[in-house]
Amino acid sequence: MPLSMAKTGEPISIKKIGGKSETRQFLENLGFVAGTSVTVISKISGNVIVSVKESRVAISKEMASKIIV
Repeated sequence: MPLSMAKTGEPISIKKIGGKSETRQFLENLGFVAGTSVTVISKISGNVIVSVKESRVAISKEMASKIIV
């Protein structure tokens, strides 16, 4: 299931990062790597705020849909 559909407040593990190589590299630089545990903090106006590696990151719904959990 894509990260954009995950419930808020539940820790989940990243299984795969999809998209073009530039997109995957961008998300990896933010800390979204397969096997990493993330938690969706909130969803506001299509954007998703995620806690990853002890920091909070805001990504668009489109980017979140490329992260498979």
